[in-house]
Amino acid sequence: MPSALTILVVLFVLLVVVGLVKAVRIVPQARAGIVERFGKYQQTLPAGLNFVVPFIDKVRYVIDLREQVVSFPPQPVITEDNLTVSIDTVIYFQVTDPVAATYEIAHYIQAVEQLTMTTLRNIVGGMTLEDTLTSRESINGGLRGVLDEATGKWGIRVGRVEIKGIDPPMSIKDAMEKQMRADRDKRALILTAEGQRQSAILTAEGNKQSQILNAEGERESQILRAQAEREAAILRAQGEGQAIQTVFQAIHDGQPDQSLLAYQYLQMMPKIAEGGANKVWVIPSEITKALEGLGSAMNDVAGIPQNASPRKRVDMGSTTVATTPAETATDTNAALREALAAADEAAQPASGTVPPVADGGDALGGSDPLGGTGTP
Repeated sequence: MPSALTILVVLFVLLVVVGLVKAVRIVPQARAGIVERFGKYQQTLPAGLNFVVPFIDKVRYVIDLREQVVSFPPQPVITEDNLTVSIDTVIYFQVTDPVAATYEIAHYIQAVEQLTMTTLRNIVGGMTLEDTLTSRESINGGLRGVLDEATGKWGIRVGRVEIKGIDPPMSIKDAMEKQMRADRDKRALILTAEGQRQSAILTAEGNKQSQILNAEGERESQILRAQAEREAAILRAQGEGQAIQTVFQAIHDGQPDQSLLAYQYLQMMPKIAEGGANKVWVIPSEITKALEGLGSAMNDVAGIPQNASPRKRVDMGSTTVATTPAETATDTNAALREALAAADEAAQPASGTVPPVADGGDALGGSDPLGGTGTP
């Protein structure tokens, strides 16, 4: 059997071990331990390893020093216009004095919740529903100021207050939805009307510009067409004038006489007889006089000048075909002699005798203008 001394030693060792266990206290980070001795506050243990008097000191509370977030359920609040809305809030707070948070207030979270609800009713009670829905920042600021002032003596600092939601009654929601729908419809109609007006204005301006451009184009077109017609008329007149001057100059250069004009009348007779429906021929009197001029040099055709040389030469400028007046006159005379010879052969009697011709150029109305002697 163990002796009494051994039992005492064992009991002493057990007492020492239990005393060490009771004396050592480990406090987690960002927390503080409240130590009481005989039911009275003794000290605050910081984070880490701490020693207390065993069996005398007791760690009553361990306070969390971190910032905490507490969400409160929706609470009914009456606005100034006697409408009940449900508002739920979120509080961000932090314990700055563990002793005050332990001994100044019993349940500081519940106290913060109740203080938030009463303060919220005071603030929202002086606002209308529309102001309540659109003034969250002012509500948050008012709540934070009141809570921070009231919770300071509790060792609590309120960081911020946020309103999660404001729920009006269902009837108010329906009325608000109808109002918003009416506002949207009104804005849509206004925007549609403005769009149609702008479209009509732009269309009218476009039509105006189009008509102006069409009128300007038509005017320019008429101006250009008139200028073109004028230039064309001028060019035609100039061409006809040049053609007349060319013919007139050629006639003067050829020095025509009675015989040449009579031959021209003879050439016109077949053209007069053209056409199968012609039953009666009308021969101008000038042709008979021209034919008489072929037989006698004494009878001249009335109206035909004797002096065929032009009084004044018309300057035609440079021409494409460079022919001299002498060459033209020679060609004309040769053709005239051949035509007159053919006419004489056709006018001879059937017996073949040739009627006598007066000397030289009697048959041609005087001296031979072609420069030859005798009959052709």
